[in-house]
Amino acid sequence: MRKKLIWFALLCSTVFGAILATTTSSQAAEKTYTIGTDITYAPFDFQGSNGKYTGIDIDLIKAIAKEENIKIQLKPVGFNAAVQAVEANQMDGVIAGMTITSERKQQFDFSDPYYYAGEVMAVAKNSNIKSLKDLRGKNVALKVGTQGAVYAKSLQKKYGFKITEFDQSNDMYNDVVTGNSAAAFEDYPVMAYGIQNGIDLKIVTKPAAGGNYGFAVKKGENPELLAKFNHGLKALKKNGQYDKIIAKYLGKASVAKATATAKKQDNSLWGLVKQNKSALGSGLLQTLYLTIISIILATIFGVIIGLMQVVPAKWANWASSTLIYIFRGMPLLVLALFIYIGVPNLTGNKISAFLAGIITLTLNEGAYTAAFVSGGIQAVDRGQMEAARSLGLPYGKAMRRVILPQGIKIMIPSFINQFIITLKDTSILSVIGILELTQTGKIIIARNLQGFKVWTIVAIMYIVIITLLTWLSKAVERRINK
Repeated sequence: MRKKLIWFALLCSTVFGAILATTTSSQAAEKTYTIGTDITYAPFDFQGSNGKYTGIDIDLIKAIAKEENIKIQLKPVGFNAAVQAVEANQMDGVIAGMTITSERKQQFDFSDPYYYAGEVMAVAKNSNIKSLKDLRGKNVALKVGTQGAVYAKSLQKKYGFKITEFDQSNDMYNDVVTGNSAAAFEDYPVMAYGIQNGIDLKIVTKPAAGGNYGFAVKKGENPELLAKFNHGLKALKKNGQYDKIIAKYLGKASVAKATATAKKQDNSLWGLVKQNKSALGSGLLQTLYLTIISIILATIFGVIIGLMQVVPAKWANWASSTLIYIFRGMPLLVLALFIYIGVPNLTGNKISAFLAGIITLTLNEGAYTAAFVSGGIQAVDRGQMEAARSLGLPYGKAMRRVILPQGIKIMIPSFINQFIITLKDTSILSVIGILELTQTGKIIIARNLQGFKVWTIVAIMYIVIITLLTWLSKAVERRINK
């Protein structure tokens, strides 16, 4: 039994190693530059109604790539994920409305500036707040990691307001609209674009303490890419393409078009479903892929570790307890970031977001599976093993023929719950940029700013899928228990 467990563990390790090696070798052979970008930062980075990613940053980097005859692959993972991926050498560069600051220059090399943006304060349309002085004692909403947040924090002591920070612009805006916060700080073009597209805010201050946006690579890395960006940017400004890109999103004609489009759109629940059915369907499929693959691998991993918990070998018991303690005790979000960002920093090898997500769910859900597998086996009366051994059955055969069949019936409800938990846990993987259902919802909201309605649609989709899975699992449970 012990030898079989060891060989099985070695087989699993070999499979994982092969997957990692294949991913690494394919990435090493690929000469295309991987560029990270935001997904919720209109008009610089967002998903258009046709499902394609667009915005000033997107058009600019594509035009420069064409001008310089280089290949790029855009990864719309969100600002924080993009920045961390570049630091971990998971991506070659980031273009996401990233303000050039002295602090960031310690970690990144920046291109020549390609846009200047000042910071503004916006309040609800019916608000009486007219200046920074009116913020004393009130709460202010900020987006994590932005220049707007830096600017607001520099004013906090002087004007005496409190701060709440959000990961997404839309969440920050809605906090002000609902009255939880009195104001929000944001780059002027981003805030103005959101207001043009229907968000119920108004700008009450002039742009101030702004900064230049720049394309960034990890410090000391990819100097040739940075040089090509600068050369291409100069060429675009000289031939007029740069001005055309800016006018496309911020010119008077684009403002009028955006306002007219916002008024014509059907923003009912059903209207939003029809407009975004392709994106929602793709996000749902990605969620199901993650769930199915992860639950299969987690079950294999969990059964092995769970059996190691009950075999008569102290080293196996210790190893099992340690693995369960580590992976069950570590928050899923932290584990995902560690695997996607931390491991590449340690090994120097890239890991795709999807593979990192699978490994994260396998380890986390597998640890919980191991716990209830060992618990199910230990719940079987000890006399059953003693009786089997007294009849001459060896330990391994007694476990397979007598203990496991009884233990499995005890474990089935836990397996069903774990399947549902795994499905829900896929939403956490949006933090590393996987375009599952939750991340898809964020992308849609960044375009239409219909946060409440879009999250209602996403919630209904989760509930429907979980209900169907529960019915299926219950049917399987009844069949096994007959």
